[in-house]
Amino acid sequence: MIQLRCHAAWLFTLIAMTVSAQPYSARNTTVDGISVVELSDTSRNTSVSIVPSVGNIAYRMDVNGKNVFWFPFDSVKDFVAAPKQSGNPFLAPWANRLDEEAFYANGKKYLLNPALGNFRKDPNDQPIHGLLVYASAWEVVSLESNAGGAYVTSRLEFSRHANWMAQFPFAHTIEMTYRLHEGALEVHTRIHNIGAQIMPLSVGYHPYFQLHDAPRDDWRVRLAAESVWTLNDQLIPTGKTKPIAAVLGDASNLSLKGLFLDHVLGGLVRDGGGAASFSVQGARQKIEVVFGPKYRTAVVYAPTRKDQNFICFEPMSGITNAFNLAHRGIYKDLQTIPAGRAWEESYWIRPSGF
Repeated sequence: MIQLRCHAAWLFTLIAMTVSAQPYSARNTTVDGISVVELSDTSRNTSVSIVPSVGNIAYRMDVNGKNVFWFPFDSVKDFVAAPKQSGNPFLAPWANRLDEEAFYANGKKYLLNPALGNFRKDPNDQPIHGLLVYASAWEVVSLESNAGGAYVTSRLEFSRHANWMAQFPFAHTIEMTYRLHEGALEVHTRIHNIGAQIMPLSVGYHPYFQLHDAPRDDWRVRLAAESVWTLNDQLIPTGKTKPIAAVLGDASNLSLKGLFLDHVLGGLVRDGGGAASFSVQGARQKIEVVFGPKYRTAVVYAPTRKDQNFICFEPMSGITNAFNLAHRGIYKDLQTIPAGRAWEESYWIRPSGF
């Protein structure tokens, strides 16, 4: 009996030590009265903060107290009261611009209804960035941590919302999983077509990144692409491309000094596993953004305004205006989801030197 008790005490101590040594945690908390999910890795002094009620946006990725994301708000409360694009917005059911208030799918034209007031327009009066950037309908369905990291999965039931379905009548659900592991943040997206028709796909993310150890003009960038799509005056691809070197020079080591970027990139350069890696480097700090194989296009955006010291490496399933250009036979790489099937892909954010 004494031996059994000793063995039980030893086992309990071992389990307790294992739990206490676990660097990862995932929890629901409240910040400024707003429900927030926090993922953390104490071994790397890294944490990620997500606000599900505003687009399920990750607005902070703090590494040693420095936020990898650009977030120009004094508080979460200010962000919720008047959100604007920052952090890690999700763009769907179309990413970037459409060249008219309509899109084509499966040979048919679907008209958008501006009277519903649920999509935005760019300065050229074109629909931009879909319907979900600040959507409040995300629900956390899983929150856990283990030796493999800290995770949260949130789900959005698109087809339960009449105003969304009126604009994009393809029934589907979306699951977004943030996973913090070994200092990197994986953003995994799964879109399940629960309708009876083939669903066209044009989704992406518009993450905003910043460095803290060098001024913006001293940042250097690596763009993992071979070509640049030529855009018209409304920033819509014409169907033609140019070699990236002819447009930007050496894309493997590009200085941002005085350089404005708002380019749609193709021919992504990938490693043996199909990943394409973009990066921005300061004095020591570096952010690498890695696209999975189904993100076939990149948009890179870096304005030169002094109050906008950020760069965006945007993973996209297709080019700007993909639905309409595919219908016209100009774009050949549009992805679709068969009825009853799902599409899924990840991209990763890997900071270092912070």
